[in-house]
Amino acid sequence: MTSIYESGVYLENNPQWHEQDAPWKVTQIKKMLARNGLSPMRVCDVGCGSGEILRLLAEESTASATFVGYDISPFAHEIAKRKARDNLGFRLEPLPGASEQPYDLLLCVDVFEHVEDCFAFLREIKSKAVYKLFHIPLDLSVQTVLRATPLLQRRASIGHIHYFTKDTALATLRDAGYEITDHFYTHKFCDTPQSGLVDNVTKWVLSSLFVLNEELAVRILGCSSLMVLAK
Repeated sequence: MTSIYESGVYLENNPQWHEQDAPWKVTQIKKMLARNGLSPMRVCDVGCGSGEILRLLAEESTASATFVGYDISPFAHEIAKRKARDNLGFRLEPLPGASEQPYDLLLCVDVFEHVEDCFAFLREIKSKAVYKLFHIPLDLSVQTVLRATPLLQRRASIGHIHYFTKDTALATLRDAGYEITDHFYTHKFCDTPQSGLVDNVTKWVLSSLFVLNEELAVRILGCSSLMVLAK
């Protein structure tokens, strides 16, 4: 069966393929690498989408570093391949092949919540790099369970078919054989400019609650993701 990513349905719902979020995501990636003293020279991005994250990372890297993006969508690949250059390439393939040398770092940014058999996927990519860096939307919170509509909206518009809290996300990675090295919450809504009075008031309230008790605020209100470095 053709997936929504291969058929054009996802592109129709998300014409920018979330390219506008790439600078913020790169900031979070760099934060995690700096926290752990990592400077990977060979980086791949599985489910790279538009390729903008890799483009930005390659732009700021040394000339000797190499970056390769993988994706199953021909529509995403058409966007990404225009950004290719000497140290940056894109492949219309799901992930690195068995004969490829393991990368230093594999990025899996907002990906495995889309994958039908996420455990098989996680086990398959584990050997593809020394370190794996995951960004995982935390769709499950008290307010999303009570309202229900947000989960169904995300399923229809952005293809999330698995929903996580921090604890279930980390447990999923451990069950798939990963050793967790580091993790932290990310708060895109609070980190990026908002328009309109309601959104700006909401941003101020959320930011204040995250300062007071980040763990409890995320469990109740959501609006966050989890960045995880694993081996």
